[in-house]
Amino acid sequence: MKFYTIKTPRIIKKLFSRYTWCFSSTKKEIYLTFDDGPIPVVTEFVLCQLKIHNAKATFFCIGDNIKKHPIVFNQILNEGHTIGNHTFNHLNGWKHSLKDYINNTKKAEEIIQKCNKEKIATKLFRPPYGKIKRSQATELINKGYKIIMWDVLSADFDKKIPKEKCLENVLKNINNGSIVVFHDSIKAKENLYYTLPKILEEFTRKGYVFKAIS
Repeated sequence: MKFYTIKTPRIIKKLFSRYTWCFSSTKKEIYLTFDDGPIPVVTEFVLCQLKIHNAKATFFCIGDNIKKHPIVFNQILNEGHTIGNHTFNHLNGWKHSLKDYINNTKKAEEIIQKCNKEKIATKLFRPPYGKIKRSQATELINKGYKIIMWDVLSADFDKKIPKEKCLENVLKNINNGSIVVFHDSIKAKENLYYTLPKILEEFTRKGYVFKAIS
């Protein structure tokens, strides 16, 4: 059974207004984001597709994956994309204490600082699964983090939906300023490989610019 929404309801955005769900824009701008990497081959595929269309994006990286794959991580930075913290072990905030969650996020931050050759700092954060307690969010915001959520969920992680449905999820729900979630992960690979090139082609043709969150 599906326990997620493709288009984030306005009431949710209002209730959790401290988080960034989308950007208000009259311009044709889209913000693609990729969670759970860096992963060899999959993240590299994403980077290749972005380069073809001169598109920029934001990658919310898991600290442990950065530690395992620093070369791919630095490729993201070298190609002009931005990065965000996605905790060290992909923690579900609802299932962890404030202390454990903040420590895990700090551990990821330390890996980001250690592994990126350009020494580019980031204060972007996305909670895994979109699940975070109010106390955890408050602590991170007090530490200077921007909590980045999303306007459109591609659901590429859902192996029960056909790849055509994944494409439809994005095509039908994007607006100017939308933040869209994809996953550069093994689990999402089939849906991602089908959907991402088509999204880039279609919206480039329509005159949209793909921008990174800063």
